[in-house]
Amino acid sequence: MLLNRVRELRARFNFTQGELAKRVGATRQTIGFIEKGDYAPSIALALKIAKEFECQVEEIFWLEGEKENE
Repeated sequence: MLLNRVRELRARFNFTQGELAKRVGATRQTIGFIEKGDYAPSIALALKIAKEFECQVEEIFWLEGEKENE
């Protein structure tokens, strides 16, 4: 399972799901599904999200069991 910190980072940057979606060329529903873990974004979308949050993809997305503090 692909886990992520999208909701946490979105709150830190004070973005709504709709605002983040518009910035990365996705729908609000897609952002919601990503946050819930119901959808794994494409590499291109993951890179766009990382750019908006000014960090590396690996700081946002990781496979279950691979992060040290899990």
